[in-house]
Amino acid sequence: MITFLIGLVLLIGGGALYGRVCERVMAPSDRATPAVSKQDGVDFVPMKKWKNSLIELLNIAGTGPILGPIQGVLFGPVAFLTIPIGCVLGGAFHDYMCGMVSIRSDGEQMPGLIRRYLGRHVTALYHVFVCLSLLLLSAVFIYTPGDLFVTQIAGGESSPHNPLTWIVYAVIFAYYVVAVLLPIDKIIGRIYPVFGGILLLSAVGVFAGLFFHGYRLDEIWQTGFSFVNGYGDRFIPIFFVTVACGIVSGFHSTQATLISRTVRHEREGRMTFYNMMIVEGFIAMVWAAAAMGAVNGGLATNDMLRDAATGVVGVVAKNMLGRVGGIIAIVGVIVLPVTSGDTALRSLRVMAAEALHVDAGKKRNNLLLALPLFAVVAAILIFAKVNAGGFHIMWRYFSWSNECMAVFAFAMIGVYMTKNRMPYLMACLPGMFYVFVVVSYILSAQIGFRLPWIAAAAAAAVLSLCYGAAIVVFGKKGANGMGNPT
Repeated sequence: MITFLIGLVLLIGGGALYGRVCERVMAPSDRATPAVSKQDGVDFVPMKKWKNSLIELLNIAGTGPILGPIQGVLFGPVAFLTIPIGCVLGGAFHDYMCGMVSIRSDGEQMPGLIRRYLGRHVTALYHVFVCLSLLLLSAVFIYTPGDLFVTQIAGGESSPHNPLTWIVYAVIFAYYVVAVLLPIDKIIGRIYPVFGGILLLSAVGVFAGLFFHGYRLDEIWQTGFSFVNGYGDRFIPIFFVTVACGIVSGFHSTQATLISRTVRHEREGRMTFYNMMIVEGFIAMVWAAAAMGAVNGGLATNDMLRDAATGVVGVVAKNMLGRVGGIIAIVGVIVLPVTSGDTALRSLRVMAAEALHVDAGKKRNNLLLALPLFAVVAAILIFAKVNAGGFHIMWRYFSWSNECMAVFAFAMIGVYMTKNRMPYLMACLPGMFYVFVVVSYILSAQIGFRLPWIAAAAAAAVLSLCYGAAIVVFGKKGANGMGNPT
């Protein structure tokens, strides 16, 4: 368990130090935030820091920091070091900067920020990825919590022939409709603190259970490190696509910009954006450790980690916390995706309003914008459920498109920092790494072009270098031109 504890030190200590560095770079001021200057009672609504922080955490923490790390430990204890380093230097920085840049850009959402700092041609491409990713995410976050409820709470089978499966899906979908259309402080702002308590209780319970039950964890110096796991998956890029929500997730940028419209003071940004990503990293670490301990204790197998991660959640929770405590923990896991899916759709609705120049303060307009989104999500959900390989196809494309969104976000941040004479390498380096990840993945994967790994890696390396150079050149060239970055 020493490797796991070292990872926690890196996560908490590194987060405290690097979070302060990020805050000093941004230099929060007393200027009026969009929540105050543009208050409209729907999306621009000043809310307290603790409430914004909990909402941000629940928005970003879907099934990713649970199911992803469960599969990620197939690469061994290296996960306990990779997750915290990536979270501190990549994910938390990504979330903080997206939220703060949005605050200083009148609460613009990601498409608006991409257009402001990268131009309209890049924005057109970004729209494709953001729509694909958020629609797939919304469907995934009905599918996974619905199946968890049916199998782990109701004790049934989550097949398309079980009426209960569709009833649970319909209930979650109905909640999404209400949460997307009503003012943010009426539903999300009121029930999320309750959900937040359940989430934190379940995470802390599983963390304590690791020690109470003596789960045996592997050490990095015992197992060594292999670039390929037992299933032939390469550590780069597979691990960083699979464990997206514990390290870097492009989806988070859409949630940080959404919450930027409810933050009262710039100095609340580090707690709301940066620190909440560190908490998500903790959740990822806990479930990675629980999964490894379950395999080492004979409660699960590697095949279960790879193909039945939701079942592993139930096994671990009930073994550690008993039936009642286990159900509470499972409810916490169910809450995570439900409270991400609703805000994913809300973000899409807000982005659509901005792109079409529609007044989002009118309920009728919001309904008209949301109806097509609901229809597409319903169609994706039905496809994923009735087709044998539907969910795996949906999950793989979602994971890849999610990291593509992060590539755009890092580019936007890099240009912003270059224009403002900030240390832009903080954004360029993780951005370049994720260009390598997403390009090498799609070129070599079965759902992509199936090229030999050497060819895919070489092409990805070249594009990574071009990406970093383009950020610097574009940022310096337009330093006195486009937009008003501060």
